[in-house]
Amino acid sequence: MNDRRLLRNSAIAVLLLTGCGGAETEAPPEDSFTAASNRGQAYVVDENSDANILGVALSSPDHQTLVAAVQAAELENVLVNAGPLTVFAPTDEAFAALPEGTLDELLKPENKSTLARIVTSHAAPGKFTVEMLQKEAQLYQATGHYVDIEIRDGQTYVAGARILASVEASNGIVHVVDRVFLIAAE
Repeated sequence: MNDRRLLRNSAIAVLLLTGCGGAETEAPPEDSFTAASNRGQAYVVDENSDANILGVALSSPDHQTLVAAVQAAELENVLVNAGPLTVFAPTDEAFAALPEGTLDELLKPENKSTLARIVTSHAAPGKFTVEMLQKEAQLYQATGHYVDIEIRDGQTYVAGARILASVEASNGIVHVVDRVFLIAAE
């Protein structure tokens, strides 16, 4: 029970801290990353450190749709915080498998809060390797809900999505998955 309370409190702290705006900084030029949301630590250039979760996603040719969703939801700064975080990153192919029109609808500005909740549902406070996940039946997500973990045919599934690969990041771990979690949209 104390572990769950600690995880819940950590998730709340992450969400509160990332939602609080600091001092306003000058916006970067329009030709960088995206427009007005480009403020904060997500845009500090550091070529000497290991990539954080956002950096891992940005450098992956298979996660351009996820990057677009993170940008549209203005969650870039969340993915560069100290963490640790575990992120389940759907591939572009996973997004393409959504019902026709779903992604276009979610990317509309009026659906920003729904999109942010869906993107956030792919993150868990703490760093959970595949080996750690295999010892659990459920995992607490940053949105305050639990997802099921299953082992089928030697493969690990989280919320029905199969983990295809894992990439260490300076602030956690990224698990590449083959499905988008739409559980938070319900």
